[in-house]
Amino acid sequence: ELMTGYTMLRNGGVGNGGQPWVLRWSSRIRLTWLSFILFIILVFFPLIAHYYLNTIDDADDAGKRIFGPRTGNELCEVKHVQDLCRIRESVSEELLQLEAKRQELNSEIAKLNLKIEACKKSIENAKQDLLQLKNVISQTEHSYKELMAQNQPKLSLPIRLLPDKDDATFPLPKSNRNCRLHNCFDYSRCPLTSGFPVYVYNNDDYPFGNSLDPLIKQAFEATVRTNVYVTENANIACVYIILVGEMQEPVMPKPTELEQQLHSLPYWRTDGHNHLIINLSRKSETQNFLYNISTGRAMVAQSTFYDAQYRPGFDIVVSPLVHAMSEPNFLEIPPQVPVKRKYLFSFQGEKIESLRSSLQEVRSFEEEIEGNAPADYDDRIITTLKAVQDSKLDFVLVEFTCKNQPKASLPTEWALCGERDDRLELLKLSTFALIITPGDTHLVISAGCTMRLFEALEVGAIPVVLGEQVQLPYNDVIRWNEAALIIPKPRITEVHFLLRSISDNDLLAMRRQGRFLWETYFSTSDNVFSTVLAIIRTRIQIPAAPIREEPAVEIPHRSGKAAGTDPNMADNGDLDLGPVETEPPYASPKYLRNFTLTAMDIYRNWNSAPGPFHLFPYTPFDPVLPSEAKFLGSGTGFRPIGGGAGGSGKEFQAALGGNVPREQFTVVMLTYEREEVLMNSLERLNGLPYLNKVVVVWNSPKLPSEDLLWPDIGVPIMVVRTEKNSLNNRFLPWDEIDTEAILSIDDDAHLRHDEIMFGFRVWREARDRIVGFPGRYHAWDIPHQSWLYNSNYSCELSMVLTGAAFFHKYYAYLYSYVMPQAIRDMVDEYINCEDIAMNFLVSHLTRKPPIKV
Repeated sequence: ELMTGYTMLRNGGVGNGGQPWVLRWSSRIRLTWLSFILFIILVFFPLIAHYYLNTIDDADDAGKRIFGPRTGNELCEVKHVQDLCRIRESVSEELLQLEAKRQELNSEIAKLNLKIEACKKSIENAKQDLLQLKNVISQTEHSYKELMAQNQPKLSLPIRLLPDKDDATFPLPKSNRNCRLHNCFDYSRCPLTSGFPVYVYNNDDYPFGNSLDPLIKQAFEATVRTNVYVTENANIACVYIILVGEMQEPVMPKPTELEQQLHSLPYWRTDGHNHLIINLSRKSETQNFLYNISTGRAMVAQSTFYDAQYRPGFDIVVSPLVHAMSEPNFLEIPPQVPVKRKYLFSFQGEKIESLRSSLQEVRSFEEEIEGNAPADYDDRIITTLKAVQDSKLDFVLVEFTCKNQPKASLPTEWALCGERDDRLELLKLSTFALIITPGDTHLVISAGCTMRLFEALEVGAIPVVLGEQVQLPYNDVIRWNEAALIIPKPRITEVHFLLRSISDNDLLAMRRQGRFLWETYFSTSDNVFSTVLAIIRTRIQIPAAPIREEPAVEIPHRSGKAAGTDPNMADNGDLDLGPVETEPPYASPKYLRNFTLTAMDIYRNWNSAPGPFHLFPYTPFDPVLPSEAKFLGSGTGFRPIGGGAGGSGKEFQAALGGNVPREQFTVVMLTYEREEVLMNSLERLNGLPYLNKVVVVWNSPKLPSEDLLWPDIGVPIMVVRTEKNSLNNRFLPWDEIDTEAILSIDDDAHLRHDEIMFGFRVWREARDRIVGFPGRYHAWDIPHQSWLYNSNYSCELSMVLTGAAFFHKYYAYLYSYVMPQAIRDMVDEYINCEDIAMNFLVSHLTRKPPIKV
């Protein structure tokens, strides 16, 4: 077929089938041309375009550039690029700002580096200055110590009475009667700073201990365990005490055996110096077995003494131990009013043996007045008293023969009649109680007399002692003439007239003093033992042990809240207690006592009704001595800052050992879960003059909120945690209270500053009283036979409530540690009346009313 097609093409396409060949040839020509054109386009056109574009780009006229890069504005004209342009511009601006800040910080760093270098140099300079100041301070302290050493006396132990080593051949005094403190007591064992340590022998270690009365032995041991002065270290003891009686008859040792046992005590040191032998009694007759025993230089304390045995100022006459293991029932003690009772006086007793029979011979009057034997006045006494009874001028009861068997007694002594309860019932009906001393004047005191004295004072019968030669218990420290009448026997004919002449005021004063003496010195075994120690301690002039203060457990709290002050609160007017303080605030001197008072107060004579507690605030554990008890006088008064005089502030302050020319007060505020009210009350104290500190007594078991912000009032606020919710916590003597003056305030009390300052000024002139704002009235309601208590406003007031009142910290010690526990228990029972208890306590001490301002 190919060959046929070729032949036909050569022949011109004519013939059979020529036309189709031509068509086929033309289509081939078009395909070839098309391929050639495509080749030219694909190869030459890019070359030409590239050349052309390069030529145009090289031209000088920028406006003729067609495909070259365009400017930013021209590019941003494209819509989808505009956002990217804005981002680029923002980032550029931020980069510029950061760069500027970086440069600024670099400059600040450079400046701070310079400051650091300067501070380092200043610190080095300050260290050098501090070192120099320390050297100056050290040199100044050294110079001060040298100066003080040159101007102060040397304090050393008292001069020893005996050699350092015990000398077995050291001679005893020529006679026991010659023993006194100056020649029989070793002061070197008792320095002022020793604290008066007392060592008590254990009676179970010695044979005579089995002979002691079990009740007395048990009471004595119980008292010793709780006494603040008793120590177990015998090597440091000032005084050594041994109990030798009361002894039981069947097993009582012989005098020689007892003497050997006493002399064999471990610390007897050949002569018994600084020893005290105690013989207590529960009965009206006490064995005076020490009369025939050599006691050496040891002191003796008992209820029976003969004049050949008693050494004044050395031995001690003690009261009987009636209430050995039981506390007296104070509710059964009769009241002190009415002043006069059914009988003017009473006496019951029987004389077993007369003076003449005891002397066993009749002596002439000349021999009697020479002192060989006293005259027997008992017959004259019996005749005179019976005549008074028969006269019917006054109701009196005298019986000289007992209905029952009389109690055992010593020769020439009037024996007691009946049982104790029967005797007390008679004395409750008697204004005076006669006590006839033994006919033998060589018997200076007997257990029977002390028992009669004890019972008379217990029920408020004023003792009338017939016989001035008698040595009453603790007679060298107690002014017995303030509580009893001591009349010589020759004046028996004048007794009736004398007793009728005493006024009711004097009777009441003597009865009160007698009640005080009985409560303080006689009533319990603790009182008897503490009194004996107090007498020895006072004789050798050692300060009493300090009473404990209540430790304040602080509740942590945050301060910083700005306290605003009401203008009315800060308006003090002209009531400032002194000149304007231009110096920094001063700290009030802490309430303390000093050593000098012990020696000085013995000879001080106070001229007012005594109080029943110890004079010094730190020593209520000790029974009060009369010179200390009568601390409230009526002198010229204390002169406070800014002038003013009057009241008993001076005497009271001097008696307490204070000398405060200017002082502050402490606010004690009791609160219970009233945070908002408390914060408002604290803010009102902001800027209060003469405020030393605020003690907030937190009485709730729930602690204050941790986020509670306490106000900043310019003085410390101490928040004290209490063990239980008790209103008695208001009067605890917290150790954080440094001032003598306490302002007791309720957490909702509203007082202006000028009111508080006026009350403080009045209190400074009458420091022994309660000075406050809310007044109350109480009296005996005769129609209803009950007490009336009135809180209405009136001009007749008897109490000042302690919800807003000043009182001395001294009374806080007495209220918390000395006042009977039964009163505090009643306050807790009723959850009330603590202010009434404090008012009665202070008035009981001072016999004065509070002051309402």
